[in-house]
Amino acid sequence: MYTLKKALGQHFLKDESIIANIVKTLQQEKFTRLLEVGPGGGALTKSLLSIPGIEFKAVELDAEKVDYLHIKFPVLKDKIIHQNFLDMEMPFQESFILIGNFPYNISSQILFKALEWKDQLPVIIGMFQKEVAQRAAAAPGSKTYGVLSALIQPYYHIEYLFDVPPSSFTPEPKVMSGVIKLRRKEKQLAYKSDKKYILLVKTAFNQRRKTLRNAVKSLFMPDVLQQDIFNKRAEQISIDEFAALTFLMQ
Repeated sequence: MYTLKKALGQHFLKDESIIANIVKTLQQEKFTRLLEVGPGGGALTKSLLSIPGIEFKAVELDAEKVDYLHIKFPVLKDKIIHQNFLDMEMPFQESFILIGNFPYNISSQILFKALEWKDQLPVIIGMFQKEVAQRAAAAPGSKTYGVLSALIQPYYHIEYLFDVPPSSFTPEPKVMSGVIKLRRKEKQLAYKSDKKYILLVKTAFNQRRKTLRNAVKSLFMPDVLQQDIFNKRAEQISIDEFAALTFLMQ
């Protein structure tokens, strides 16, 4: 057996119907390589290993879980990467799908890490705290639209699939969970540079209650700041508008 480590944000999925729904969503995709993040006790892993004709790898930080998984699934020999996902190198040189019941304490960071691999990641399917899942999928004008939304959506279409109640986990989290699917966009936004876009979005949302004019005034010349769009607040600015504004930055 194994122990649960709250410090690692461990909530292990046990609901077979939820697992079946996640795998069904995955099998709608065409793929030959798959990386599972945080397999934990192997509830989802068991079903993933039954998918024929794929190259499977899993990344797990907890040494105890690595040992447990090797015993429970001997087929995982040489397929588990014992490392923090946030520190690992890309596991495949060709395209692959990322899937997992992501540790809630680093779930946003997992998405940002995945962005570094976006050219090889056509699809991501993940379990998140519901609030994080909703933020990722949020549209401009909503209270949940923020940095996460605006940094992920230039590259991926995001679909909120279904809720997952606390009773689906051991131990039960204090929050609802949600599963989302990210599908890479065929055509990405045109902006001045990644660096400019990220700086603008983060600066705008850092003071989201202020008008854009006051929040990002350090990034633009005074005459540019007179444009009407700067009367809006960050949550009202679409990713297309943020992209267009990067060409006006100092």
